[in-house]
Amino acid sequence: MGTAADGSRRRPALSLLCPKASILSAPSPSLLWLVGSPRSLQPITVAAALRCLHSLPDDGPFSPNLPHEADEIRGLLVRGFDIVGALLVGTSNFEADAGRALDLARALRERLFGEKASHGMVGGCVDAATGDIRFLVSESIGSEAVEGQEVVWEDEPARLLLEKGCLLRCQLLLQVPLYLPSDEKSAGNEARFASLVEFTAANLRGPHASYLVEGPAAASEEPHRSVILHGSDLNHVSCDLPINPDTNERNAKALPCSEFFPTKRRGLYLTRENADAIQVIVLSNQSFNSSEAGSPVPVLKYFPAASANLRVISLKLDILCYASTDLPVAAAVSELVIPGLSDQLSVMKKAIVSELLTQQPQLCPYHFVPPGLLIPITALYDTRYGEIEEKQSQVRRNLHFRLGLPLDRPLLRTCNALTFGGMRGDKNSSRNGSSILRDVHKDIPSSGVSGGIMSLIDGSYEYYHYLHDGIDDNGWGCAYRSLQTIMSWYRLQQYSATNVLSHREIQQVLVEIGDKNPAFVGSRDWIGAIELSFVLDKMFGVSCKIINVRSGDELPEKCRELAMHFETQGTPVMIGGGVLAYTLLGVDYNESSGDCAFLILDPHYTGSDDLKKIVNGGWCAWKKSVDSKGRSFFLKDKFYNLLLPQRPNMV
Repeated sequence: MGTAADGSRRRPALSLLCPKASILSAPSPSLLWLVGSPRSLQPITVAAALRCLHSLPDDGPFSPNLPHEADEIRGLLVRGFDIVGALLVGTSNFEADAGRALDLARALRERLFGEKASHGMVGGCVDAATGDIRFLVSESIGSEAVEGQEVVWEDEPARLLLEKGCLLRCQLLLQVPLYLPSDEKSAGNEARFASLVEFTAANLRGPHASYLVEGPAAASEEPHRSVILHGSDLNHVSCDLPINPDTNERNAKALPCSEFFPTKRRGLYLTRENADAIQVIVLSNQSFNSSEAGSPVPVLKYFPAASANLRVISLKLDILCYASTDLPVAAAVSELVIPGLSDQLSVMKKAIVSELLTQQPQLCPYHFVPPGLLIPITALYDTRYGEIEEKQSQVRRNLHFRLGLPLDRPLLRTCNALTFGGMRGDKNSSRNGSSILRDVHKDIPSSGVSGGIMSLIDGSYEYYHYLHDGIDDNGWGCAYRSLQTIMSWYRLQQYSATNVLSHREIQQVLVEIGDKNPAFVGSRDWIGAIELSFVLDKMFGVSCKIINVRSGDELPEKCRELAMHFETQGTPVMIGGGVLAYTLLGVDYNESSGDCAFLILDPHYTGSDDLKKIVNGGWCAWKKSVDSKGRSFFLKDKFYNLLLPQRPNMV
């Protein structure tokens, strides 16, 4: 806690890495579990806040069902992150409620890890009206709780997490043979299965288990660092092993995690499209001889009689762990990876045991870092019936509630899971590796509308235009390019993992749904708003609203409706009229004067992806229906169709 200059004890500060919205937007009343990483981050530092979902009947949100909460959070929380406290939102009695929150956090943490916390813990209250947080801090077991001094919201929380730590990932496929006597009752079978899972977990530290540890792929020719650790040597690993750069196996346990990353980067690289992790592979060393004399030991194998039924339980383990970069890799495997595997085995056991004699669940772990969350989490899905199955949707909905995620975006579908081991480099790349500009409207000059209110696209998009990707579509492909920009928006907002379609693939979709005949594929025929709506519905399940305008002169009359679209839906709009198509990114509208401007992204651009050239050339710019020189941007003698894609409301 430290000492002030006058010799008094300095009151502790609470450092918050999680976004303010994750705490201040929590419903009132509610209980939040605070997650940190005491071994990697300074105490008391909060990296995430999880909402409590399960309360005891008739006791309200401040009386959590701790066994139920622990079971769910055990499968969700990545090892290396820990429960460091709790906050009660919407309370009025700080003295009593902060202490209660501290006690609840201690109790949950003990249920999760089987022991009392040796690190500091925090309990606090949030004033739902003002957002003020008051809190108590207890530095260790039995220490007096002291009221904290201030709450610090870190300016660069993601950078702090990435620089301080790294991920370890371990995948393990298990085929567990379970012999079930035909006359045995289900209760006996459940006990037998539970015992088998516990035996499997215990063997992770046994003499026959070894662990191959390898660094992530590097862009350069720098060789991978790799070591082999033996399970029997990991039972008494010290976290204070001296750092020794020697690479032979004798000193392998002393290597810090940072040694397994490329020289130029010691911290964590973590994006949805491309995450990296130290890989930990479990090996079975069947040649190990446990006899002290070194002589062969007879092995007795028992094969049950034919009356027993053999059921092979398939388990697919996949865990992540977060470790400080200076932690010895042997300690990381011993204290994070192996307990993480045991935790996931325990979670799977509880999911499987109720259906042991029927159809076995097909459990598969997926890892996510959804927007608004800085730390990775793991979701365990039963993939028997697919993602659209109602039970699976309810699982995702509960996760959205717990993590404080919006309920209109499918952020935790499998297509949005972390991807490991991909190619390094620019993530803004198309299918042939060329760069794709994103969000080109952010640096353009003002619209010139006096007193107007801007309503803009919500989220990121990619700029597709003529001749992009080496396809010569000059004169016929503008609507295709507008559609590609719209598709990129849905992908970048994580509504779908579907790649942006090429012109030919768009044509094939229209043929498949019966809108076009087969000769359309490979042609240079135009498409319009109706065709775009068909493709978006087929590929993304997106519904679209279409506004018909008889003349370009009438488009300003639609500004109020377009402003409402950008404020509520936030998707790019396609404007098609005559032989031209544009992408609309926003409007600036003065309701009193009727003056308005349209933020146009023009797909007719044929140059290189030079942002300065695009902006200076007016290819992304505010356009008025009639400019200061009396020139009309929208043609008076042409009709226009406006395609307004809707934001899906789903998890």
